[in-house]
Amino acid sequence: MDKPVLPDYAGACISNIVPALLDGSVDPPGWLPPEVMEADQVVLLVLDGLGWEQLQDRTALAPVLTSFTGGPITSVSPSTTATALTSIATGLTPGEHGVVGYRVAVEHQEVLNILRWSTPLGDARQRIDPEEFQPHEAFCGQRPAIVTKAEFVSSGFSGAHLNHVRFNGYRVPSTMVLELQRTLRAGEPFVYCYYDGIDKVSHEYGLADHYDAELRFVDRLVGDVLDVMPPGAVLVITADHGQVDVGDNVLELGSGLVPHIAFQSGEGRFRWLHARPGRYDALVEAAREAHGDVAWVRTRDETVEEGWWGEKVTDAARRRLGDVALVAREPVSFHDPADSGPFNLIGRHGSLTAAEMYVPLLVGANT
Repeated sequence: MDKPVLPDYAGACISNIVPALLDGSVDPPGWLPPEVMEADQVVLLVLDGLGWEQLQDRTALAPVLTSFTGGPITSVSPSTTATALTSIATGLTPGEHGVVGYRVAVEHQEVLNILRWSTPLGDARQRIDPEEFQPHEAFCGQRPAIVTKAEFVSSGFSGAHLNHVRFNGYRVPSTMVLELQRTLRAGEPFVYCYYDGIDKVSHEYGLADHYDAELRFVDRLVGDVLDVMPPGAVLVITADHGQVDVGDNVLELGSGLVPHIAFQSGEGRFRWLHARPGRYDALVEAAREAHGDVAWVRTRDETVEEGWWGEKVTDAARRRLGDVALVAREPVSFHDPADSGPFNLIGRHGSLTAAEMYVPLLVGANT
């Protein structure tokens, strides 16, 4: 792949779904199946990690999903949950809302893990106010019913991208369906629902048997959702990103880069390098020489000029970017010892390959 897949911020992109559904001043786009605009009630279900390419490779495992109308649309840059879910909820590009990655640079060379809302100093909710970090209203200023895992309701990330909504927490998938049914019976015109199982399985097990088992389950879960939807309601399904099976192809940074790096942010497939004072030019040259064979190597200014973050990039968003981006073109990940979790990740995302950038936009109804 010679060029990255850039987000279609002016068209079929996840950042434009909510405005198309909720903003009456926006003309219905051609990429949105028309039956949505005629519905009495709409459920927007985000299936974290369900890429278009992965679904197309497994249509036999997902007869319910593949019976829906619709097609592929693009995610945002980077193709990671924190950025993508914020763009879905706010209807804004990353350059506008400022949640420009999974791990972003803040003051004093700290790196904020957006999903955990923590830095190496610990819980950051008191020091970094989520609603100040991302101040834009979600869902076009409306306060819709949200069905998500109960553990997410009070998180810092929820405060940043789901501010002032009405939460309905679920503990297990069966009660997710029950919560959706309850909100629909209450007459809610729009319900946003989030499920993270596909992403969690692919991270830990890759895109093999465990992934297939989870996709089969999710397809049945979607069928259960359809069963509780009343006449006149439609189910809109999308995702935040796709996946790449990286396995153990985790690369250490080239030795020539290390002397020039103050710290890193981002994630394995979209790694930001922050230069030491006076080392910027040397870092750019060393990064291209060391990793240009497996990654798109871009400076911050190049990503802005090429439109990776959208037409508008706020000063706050720009400050949170690094100096040089290593954006994996091949199925590899770039190691950062400060970026760790409970297990080694096999399935990954964040880059701008087709496997990560294309996600479904599908529409179905209970017939």
